[in-house]
Amino acid sequence: MRRVLIAGCGDIGTRLAACLDTAQWQITGLRRRADRLLAPIRPYAADLLDPATLDDLPVHWDAVVYQATPDRRDRNGYRQAYVDGMQNLMRRVDTRRLIFVSSTAVYGQDAGEWVDERSLTVPAAFNGEVLRLAERAVFDAGVAEPVVVRFSGIYGPGRDALVRQIRAGRARCRAQPPQWTNRIHADDCAGVLAHLLELPDPEPIYCASDCRPAARCEVLQWLAERIGVAGPEQDSDARHGQGKRVANQRLLATGYRFRYPDFQRGYGALLE
Repeated sequence: MRRVLIAGCGDIGTRLAACLDTAQWQITGLRRRADRLLAPIRPYAADLLDPATLDDLPVHWDAVVYQATPDRRDRNGYRQAYVDGMQNLMRRVDTRRLIFVSSTAVYGQDAGEWVDERSLTVPAAFNGEVLRLAERAVFDAGVAEPVVVRFSGIYGPGRDALVRQIRAGRARCRAQPPQWTNRIHADDCAGVLAHLLELPDPEPIYCASDCRPAARCEVLQWLAERIGVAGPEQDSDARHGQGKRVANQRLLATGYRFRYPDFQRGYGALLE
């Protein structure tokens, strides 16, 4: 039986465990409050920022999925979670495949351009800058199969900010030029990670976003009509950019098929 360690095992990690065949995988979840983890996940309580708490962690794993999240939304918080924590873990464990959960925030493009795994990464904000440093650390970790997965905006149960904005009458958007948005449902995040755990000879980087980038106004108007409330307030401020559009062809070419390939199907399921 193969062994996988999910480091930073929260919502996505729990969903990932539910996707895996427990006849094939022994699943261990590492987090500070490991008592919150349920079978089939084997809990391991540790703080990735405190190497001493990793002393009893088994060394050898078939795969490690690193998906820690920061306690603070500032540069130091991000660096601790994504760089320091990962390096502390990788000094303790040995694995053939390391899958690191990153973000499309590493792309700074803001004029509606399409981006993919080959696009230039010049982040526009500190979170993308730190994640880019973490990605480099992944490739420097010395594992045989380093894999970086760049998720776009994650939504799903408990991640419904746009729905709450529409219901509260606080949603705004600019119709022209359009503000492009990219997203992926939490269930597809877990599905992608499970798929990459099984994939032979993976590429080093994958963009994981659904199959249809959409203008913010289109998404908000659709949500308003489904919920039965007034549409978003129109914003004519042209000072802000148009964002980017994330292409997922490399991921699709591996055979992965999205459960929710566009925002209508994903938010439709969420509203139901």
